[in-house]
Amino acid sequence: MTRLFCTLLAVVLTPVAAHAQTGQWVVATDRWGNKEYSTLNLIAKGKTLTGDWDGDPLTGTIGGKRFQLTVKDGRGIAYRFEGEMRRGGLSGTADFPDGNNPSARVRHPFTARRVPDRLPGGPRVHDFQPSDYSNSFSADRLPVLTIWPGDTVRTSTVDSGGADAQGVTRALFGNPQTGPFFIAGAAPGDTVIVHIKRLRLDRDWADSLDAIVGRALGSSLVPEAKGLGKPVRWRIDRAAGTATPEGAAGALKDFRVPVRPMLGGLALATGFGSPPLSTGDTGRSGGNMDFPEVVEGNKVWLPVQQPGGLLYLGDAHARQGDGETSQYALETSMQVEFTVELVKRKAVPMPRVESPTELMVLGQAGSLDEALKQASTGLIQWLRQDYGLTLSEAAQVMGSAVRFTVPNLAGRSVGVAARIDKALLPARAAP
Repeated sequence: MTRLFCTLLAVVLTPVAAHAQTGQWVVATDRWGNKEYSTLNLIAKGKTLTGDWDGDPLTGTIGGKRFQLTVKDGRGIAYRFEGEMRRGGLSGTADFPDGNNPSARVRHPFTARRVPDRLPGGPRVHDFQPSDYSNSFSADRLPVLTIWPGDTVRTSTVDSGGADAQGVTRALFGNPQTGPFFIAGAAPGDTVIVHIKRLRLDRDWADSLDAIVGRALGSSLVPEAKGLGKPVRWRIDRAAGTATPEGAAGALKDFRVPVRPMLGGLALATGFGSPPLSTGDTGRSGGNMDFPEVVEGNKVWLPVQQPGGLLYLGDAHARQGDGETSQYALETSMQVEFTVELVKRKAVPMPRVESPTELMVLGQAGSLDEALKQASTGLIQWLRQDYGLTLSEAAQVMGSAVRFTVPNLAGRSVGVAARIDKALLPARAAP
């Protein structure tokens, strides 16, 4: 219901011309210190306001700078709003029933900002250079850029410690993220598909550790492993596409690995009622997944929980082994190019990754058992929804063809990926 309130408030743009009021607005209703965001689609004709708030119809009037608005939900319950336009936005109060006592009313303040109109000419390419970074996947951070489905963004990240391509610290350690990017039209219940078009290393070094995380360390090695955890600088040969430990001697003097740039962090903002996710954690809409398949050429599916989705990305790795067993991968900065696609009214239950050859579902939980269950269940849901398989048929496919990998052992939660070759599957079912 708060969403409805927000929408109504947005309509308050009464003081401006009708064309300035007509459009999409994001409304923030302050519910006892907690901001709830909603989407208002507004049409203004003269002094009359119509439209919808998250799908619920609204009517209202404008007089000077003042406005009044009424929204009715699916049960026919009315919510009343009044306010005025201030500094290019809307603000006022919403009056609606108390959720704990239907006979009582509660008043909450609200504000609203308008989503910019899409420029003519179809999908665009946006070059965005970040000037600050976020240490949470928060819905309360203002968008750095508004984009539309089909648009492409070219941007950059800092490394997990906050250092940029020149080694200058630009942000707080802990996987600082670039963003958020507001995806116009995205609403809770939708899915955003991020097409990773290009990942390019932009410096010749990366940092890691000579550590082994506790989840991967047998008890027989614990005494000796107490001496581990020292920093390791890796030298990157971008022309050759390889990385090698700096100053390596002995058995590692000729050791080198091919780079495989990836994004450790990719997420949409968490939903109302949930605290903002730390950039060190994972959740339903992504997070610090540290999945080595979040690479150039692949697509990442994420469920929308806030208006505009609010996409964050960061924690670039030049390379990472499964599990990120050394606590840090080859942490570096990176140039990123991505395109967004929006699937309306279809919410995936957890992050999905699709390569040209594989379907992958990422389960993330406090234990490997629970993460595996999530991943397995998510892949079965994908096979049933998009390929038309029955549960029996999906069980046969899984039993003969599924593979499991462990992307992340280093965080507070762990990840398990359920994977299957697309070549083994029947044609996708019609939408």
